[in-house]
Amino acid sequence: MDKLLEVREFDSIIGNEDYKDYDNYKYLDKKVFEGLVSFIHEYAGDDENSDALEFMRIGYKRNVGDVVTIKNYVGLIQMKNGFQVQVLPKIDFGYGEDSSAKTKKVFLKMLRSMKDFPCKVFNDASLKIDRMNLYEIFINMYLQEVRQLVKRGIRSNYVRQEDNLRYYKGKLMISQHLKANLAHKERFYVEFDEFHPNCSENRIVKATLLKLQSLTNSTENSKEIRQLLTAFEMVEPSTNYEKDFSKIVINRSTKKYEMLVQWSKVFLMNKSFATFTGSTNSRSLLFPMESVYESYVAQQMKKVFGPAGWDVSSQDKGHYLFMQPRKQFALRPDIVIEKDGHKIILDTKWKRLYNNERINYGISQADMYQMYAYSKKYKTPDIWLLYPINEDMRAHAPIEFDSGDDTYVRLFFVDVANIEASLGNLMSRIESTIQDI
Repeated sequence: MDKLLEVREFDSIIGNEDYKDYDNYKYLDKKVFEGLVSFIHEYAGDDENSDALEFMRIGYKRNVGDVVTIKNYVGLIQMKNGFQVQVLPKIDFGYGEDSSAKTKKVFLKMLRSMKDFPCKVFNDASLKIDRMNLYEIFINMYLQEVRQLVKRGIRSNYVRQEDNLRYYKGKLMISQHLKANLAHKERFYVEFDEFHPNCSENRIVKATLLKLQSLTNSTENSKEIRQLLTAFEMVEPSTNYEKDFSKIVINRSTKKYEMLVQWSKVFLMNKSFATFTGSTNSRSLLFPMESVYESYVAQQMKKVFGPAGWDVSSQDKGHYLFMQPRKQFALRPDIVIEKDGHKIILDTKWKRLYNNERINYGISQADMYQMYAYSKKYKTPDIWLLYPINEDMRAHAPIEFDSGDDTYVRLFFVDVANIEASLGNLMSRIESTIQDI
C-alpha cells in the first residue's frame, strides 16, 4: 500500500472500492480512509481547531458512502497510521496536464511571499522536487537554513556550569563541596561560567535535527542531517522544548536564528501554519490558500506596478463602514494602488469561477456587497476583483459590472504560473480604463 495520496484542492476522497476507478474521486483503502475520517473528527470536536472544518468536510453520497472534500488549505497531513495526504493547489498552466513538480515549484514561490513563512532563501535548483512530498521539501528548507547558520558560525554564550574539578575555578559551592569531597581533598566543587555553544538556540536546533532524522524518508535529507549534526557535537539536544523556547530572545546577536526557531516550533511542537495544529500522533502542515494568494499577488504587484509610478499598499487601514456612534466594522481591501490622483481598489479571491453568466460566474453576492462598500467609502469608482485563472475563463471576454451610480467592478484572472506577465497585462488594462474616463 502506498503511504502517500496526492490530491488537489476541491478533490473528493472516498473509501468505497467499487468507485475507485471513477475520475471524479480519489480512492483510499477502507482502513486508511477511516483513519482520515477519524483525523477530521479529532479536529472537529476541538474548538481551538474548528477551522479544520473549512479544510476537510465529510459528506455522504448515495451508493458511494462517505466522501471527504478538500478545500481552502494546501499542504500535508500525516495520520496516526503513518499514511500521508498531500494537497496541492489547483493551478491552471494553460496547456496539457500540469505536473506535480511544476505545481509544487509555483506553490513554494507563492509561499515565500508570506511574511510569517520562515524561509526566504530556498534553492530548489538542485532539489528533486518531483521525488519529494511537501513535508520533505519543508524539511529541506529547514536544513538549508541550518547550513547557512553553520557557515556563519553557530552561537556560543556564557553558560552556567557546576562541576567537581581537580582545580579551583569560579565560585566554590561549599555545601556541595563538603558532601562530595570529604575524602577528596584534591577536588573542588565549583560553579563557573563557560563560553560554550550549549545555549537554548542550539539545543533547539539539535533537537529538531534529531527529530527530522527519525522522520525523513529522503536519502538527500538524511545525508544532510548527518553532516549538520557534526557541527553540534558539543551541544546537548533540548528535552524541555517549551522551557528552551521561552529562553530564546531574538535580538541582534540571535537574529540568524529567527527563522530556524519558527521552523523548530513547527517540527518539534507539531505547530502548523494553519489555524489548527497536530496531535502527538498526527501532523499537519497546512496553508490557507486565500492568504497565500493574497500575499503573492500583493508582493508581485509592488514589483510590477512600482517601477511604473504606482504607489501600492496592501491591507489598507483607516476606513470604516460606520462612523457613529463610533468607528465600527473596519474595511481592509487587499490592495490599494494610486497614481496621478487615481485610486484603484483591488481584492484577491482564491475562488474558481465558471463560464456561466446565469449564475453570475460563481461570484459571491457577499463579495459584490463588499466591493460596493469599498467604492463608496474610498470614493473611487474603480474596483477590481482578482481571481486565479482557470481553463473555463482563460479566453473569456473582459467582465465588468456597472452599479448605475458610479461604481464599476471589473474582473481580472491572474495567471500565478506567469505572474509578472499577467500583472503587466492587468496594469495595461487599468491604465487603459483610466484614459477612457
